[in-house]
Amino acid sequence: MQRSIILASGSPRRKELLKEICKDFVVITSLFEETIFPGELPETLVKRLSMGKAEDVWDCTKGDRIVIGADTVVALDGEIMGKPFDATDARRMLKKLSGKIHQVYTGVAVLWDGGKDSFVNMSQVEFYPLSEEEIDAYIDSGEPFGKAGAYAIQLKGKLFVKSISGDYSNIVGFPVAEVYHRMSRLGLLPSPFPGKL
Repeated sequence: MQRSIILASGSPRRKELLKEICKDFVVITSLFEETIFPGELPETLVKRLSMGKAEDVWDCTKGDRIVIGADTVVALDGEIMGKPFDATDARRMLKKLSGKIHQVYTGVAVLWDGGKDSFVNMSQVEFYPLSEEEIDAYIDSGEPFGKAGAYAIQLKGKLFVKSISGDYSNIVGFPVAEVYHRMSRLGLLPSPFPGKL
């Protein structure tokens, strides 16, 4: 009998990406508190939060299951940028990102009976210089809210991107290729490809 797979995230972007490698799973949103400790490095933060989310959902579920947690942040010049609090915060983030190269870190944690795996994936994104009008219009669209770094590369935010280095899906919020390869090696995921490889 195949283990049930649980995604410990309410993110619609992560849900769509997980569908690429796993057709049957359920979503249970974690209530783990996403706090940032003073001086915490972005890679340490996303690894801790992704594990915390996975453990939170693991503790409130039963049976033969696999729980996947994830967390994404944007970092620039030592500043960790999570989801903006309001329009002022979104504007501050976008102004800082304008014309610069920043990093996107996603931590992923996978728990199963008798084991756990966690890792951090990092991609780099370079923005074009953004005008005040572009930033204001983007904020007015509502798209920056609920997105790390106040932008969504898979939506209109892609218009700000000059170049990327690394895994595109990691920037969206879930490094699906690395998740697939790691879980497959651990025997936790059936092949998403029809027929024989």
